[in-house]
Amino acid sequence: MEREHVRSMVRDLLLARRFEERAGQAYSEGEFGGFLHLYSGEEAVAVGVLHAAEPSDYVVSTYREHVHALVKGVPPGRVMAELYGRRDGCSGGMGGSMHLFDRERRFMGGYAIVGETFPIAIGIAYGIMLRRLPEAVICFFGEGAANQGTFHESLNMAALWRLPVLFVCENNRYQIGTEIHRQAAIPDIHTRACAYGMPGERADGMDVLAVHEVAQRMLHAIRSGQGPQLLELDTYRFRGHSMADAGAYRSRTEVESYKQAGPLQRVEQKLVAPMDRLNGSPAALDEASLQQLRDEVEQIVEAAVAFAEASPAPTLTDAWDAFHAPGRHETLIRAEQKHG
Repeated sequence: MEREHVRSMVRDLLLARRFEERAGQAYSEGEFGGFLHLYSGEEAVAVGVLHAAEPSDYVVSTYREHVHALVKGVPPGRVMAELYGRRDGCSGGMGGSMHLFDRERRFMGGYAIVGETFPIAIGIAYGIMLRRLPEAVICFFGEGAANQGTFHESLNMAALWRLPVLFVCENNRYQIGTEIHRQAAIPDIHTRACAYGMPGERADGMDVLAVHEVAQRMLHAIRSGQGPQLLELDTYRFRGHSMADAGAYRSRTEVESYKQAGPLQRVEQKLVAPMDRLNGSPAALDEASLQQLRDEVEQIVEAAVAFAEASPAPTLTDAWDAFHAPGRHETLIRAEQKHG
């Protein structure tokens, strides 16, 4: 892997962590309300998978989707403004944290209903198949969604029609506060792929390089016409399910042990070394470069906050216009009443 690609991935890891920290701070200070589900600890999943994708690929996500949107290229200011409920947000300030959307960048939304991602993803993939385009759909979901009916129905249809979908399970072990072995008879999600005749693999979701390698390989297979694939990535969220969750169901020792082996720590161990120990490695970064990236990310995030704070709130007219937005590809059939 070339050094510039590695640098871009490390930058996105740092941006993801700092953006979520700053969003959590603003929420705690009462700058905005509603629900807020942070991604800290899971950054290697979004960064590794989406750096293996093409710009033409579609992404469908869950309510924990800020980082997916950022890595897909949605400007940080527009993401932060949406969290603030402001007019310049990527959903016009009317979606909030759980409903980010950017059609131009093919980020097809975060969805609050558990399991809602699956039918959306296969609908998009069906359109790709009909048009015979070299594109793919990346469908993120949590391990808790694997017990929803939409999971089984959608995987069955995707396999039957050989749809170009990469199903990515972000297995952070806890469905809100219930650990996976207490709510799933088969806790190894990737093994369920065999029921639908599709490949299923598991990888270390805390290692961005491992995630990137397997996602790149699976997306290549999908684009080659081999049909859908299921990727389970073992990860861990460092904070509670949402800002309203203190996470008392997990011990401090457990959380700290995962933090010590988190995505940023893995990167520093594998890719960062003092200048005199780089040994000409084409993928390594020196400590000065890492600090430069941290400084760059800090400026980006603070600029995003300033952008959000300066953006006006949406008006009732904005809401009315959105509610009555014409569907470009919809056909309205009106039954005319005949009078004798």
